[in-house]
Amino acid sequence: MDGLPPLVDQYSHGALHGDLGLGAFEAHLAAASGGHGPAPAGTTFFDSWTGLGVRRWCPPLLGLEAHCPPARYLARRRELGAYRASRLLLRGTGIGTFLLDTGAPSELTSAGELAAAAGGRAHEVVRLEPLAEQIADTSGSVDSFIGYTAEAVYAAAQEATAFASGAPFCEGRAPEAGEVRRAADRWLGGRRPGERLADPALLRHLLWSAVATGVPVQLHCADPRPLAGFLRATTGIGTDLVLLTGSPHHRRAAQLAAVHPHVYADAGPCPEEALAQAPFGKLLFSTGARALPELYVTGARFFVRAVGRVVGEWAEEGLCTAADARRITEMITSGTARRVYRLAAEAPAAG
Repeated sequence: MDGLPPLVDQYSHGALHGDLGLGAFEAHLAAASGGHGPAPAGTTFFDSWTGLGVRRWCPPLLGLEAHCPPARYLARRRELGAYRASRLLLRGTGIGTFLLDTGAPSELTSAGELAAAAGGRAHEVVRLEPLAEQIADTSGSVDSFIGYTAEAVYAAAQEATAFASGAPFCEGRAPEAGEVRRAADRWLGGRRPGERLADPALLRHLLWSAVATGVPVQLHCADPRPLAGFLRATTGIGTDLVLLTGSPHHRRAAQLAAVHPHVYADAGPCPEEALAQAPFGKLLFSTGARALPELYVTGARFFVRAVGRVVGEWAEEGLCTAADARRITEMITSGTARRVYRLAAEAPAAG
């Protein structure tokens, strides 16, 4: 894309396997656009920022003209078949490496399936909470739960590119063994199979266990400020942490990344907000795409264009050279992710 090295998408969920009708496609497009319920009468979720991006960039990848009617686009998609359409779309993203968030079983592509369709590389990011929930479904006692959880985290660390946690808060210390046992006894005693993990002490235990492995940890949080004590306490341990926040908190995440040497931040969909808050080598790119391969296309195109506009203006104003602008863009879209997630020696697979 624009002559850049293949991008590294540090966070997404995978794509659906099957064909989609208009209603199903619009439902996923609505979720990506922040919509709830049906579109207003006489409109469609193609009438959104994401929808415009789909109509602009995706039809040409399937052999149609840009901005063709949604019905024609979806007809072409069905004509090609789900696998071939996804393959064409994913290979047109400019993304060479995907870090795929894995958790509960779903109908979405696995890392291997996504890599095959995209003609690139894909790696698993292991969610800590589903890992513990699966063990809780089968463990018979507090001792077995604690022991099997420790074994599972260690085993995952041997293969996973990163861990991920959705803990909204974590203190600046690991919970003591007694606190973990009491929390596990309380949770397991009243838990039904499949129940989500929300106990603060167990979430802290999982997070500190993951940090101890040395594998990078993604922190998915709406607002990163409640994690500030944890970020301070993990300085010097040797494990990199990456903040993936919700809007409008990308600026705050970038500020925290600037303060702590081991902390990085996702630049978000509007990278101009983060670029002024942290060194460029602390910011990373992601699409956050789920279900629709089109969302990988739009996520990548919107991001690269946004970064290009900012650094292009800097170059025009003489704030940096054209070579600097390109180097900064490459750093944010792929270079920093390859360094943080230890992908530097990896070359994209042939398509």
